[in-house]
Amino acid sequence: MRYRRFGKTQLNLSVFSLGTMRFASAQVAHQVLSAAIAQGINHIETARSYGQSETWIGQALKAGVGVARSQLVLTSKVAPNPDEAAVERQLEESLTRLGVDCLDCVAVHGLNTPQHLDWVLASQGTLAVLRRAQADGRVRHIGFSTHGPLAVIEGAIASDAFAFVNLHYSYFFQRNVVAVAQAAARDIGIFIISPADKGGLLYTPPDRLKALCAPYDPLLLTYRWLLSDPRITTLSLGPAVPEELDWPLQVADSTDPLTPDEQAAFARLAQQQAEQLGTDRCSQCYQCLPCPEEIHIPEVLRLRNLAVAYGMSDFGEYRYRMFEQAGHWFPGRRGDRCTDCGDCLPRCPEQLDIPTLLRDTHERLKGPARRRLWD
Repeated sequence: MRYRRFGKTQLNLSVFSLGTMRFASAQVAHQVLSAAIAQGINHIETARSYGQSETWIGQALKAGVGVARSQLVLTSKVAPNPDEAAVERQLEESLTRLGVDCLDCVAVHGLNTPQHLDWVLASQGTLAVLRRAQADGRVRHIGFSTHGPLAVIEGAIASDAFAFVNLHYSYFFQRNVVAVAQAAARDIGIFIISPADKGGLLYTPPDRLKALCAPYDPLLLTYRWLLSDPRITTLSLGPAVPEELDWPLQVADSTDPLTPDEQAAFARLAQQQAEQLGTDRCSQCYQCLPCPEEIHIPEVLRLRNLAVAYGMSDFGEYRYRMFEQAGHWFPGRRGDRCTDCGDCLPRCPEQLDIPTLLRDTHERLKGPARRRLWD
């Protein structure tokens, strides 16, 4: 296992972190924690919203996981909220459940909208509570976790209020590369979240993607793409059982620059996308937004890019079904909401037939119809 400095926190984190959302029981939580720590992971990431995760981690730490508490970095989260009393309750509940007096890191969880950012940065609100907790020793470092648009992420980084960021960024979603650069320039620690699941369902890659990446495994190759970037401190893993650590941790000491053969594999992926999509390829410039119908055009077309080029239709369906279902965690409406208003067309530098591509994406990724109860 390699370790990297987590920006201005000065903490040295393992390049893989243990995400704890998928634990099914206290016993399994203890087993996974012990196995992860035995393999060199020293960063444990949880949240109040992860079911019983905090409680089970607290029980495991009390029972013993092979190392002292002082050798671990423990992160939890609080939601953005203008009500200071509510934030204080969240923090105290997390400390109680985890059975600790101090959290190494606390992230503002789901800083996804301009309103959330306003709440957090206001003189009274989430950040004020966390700063007081930092002053009295209950919190060491404050950061934020986001699924939000780039403009919100840039605003949070520019505020200089945070020491680290939990960020979505992967080979198949490079929109946030600007945020990576900005965070690194301000010495903000960078924690990449869900690079396997939301990065492409890479635990179950389609055959076409496997063939293009060969002789490399798509999951491990894309992990290598992230680990080769020295600006990135750590990547999240979310095992449900100890055995699920073994596959990704094969590259836990592979942080060197990409080899020529690895670079050739990524060149094949780029060539495949260009050849398969031709003039229908969306380059993700985002100039088509805003859409009068609130369709997240670039994200819809990104999912189409991946399905057409690499056969990543299962991933496309998984994400496409989230439109209109997940609020600020995954904003935007489905492609079939297009009314052919044409507002986006003159703003597209590639002159894509966006309405046609939106409808095509809907047909490809809407998935099978679900029976209604009264049918």
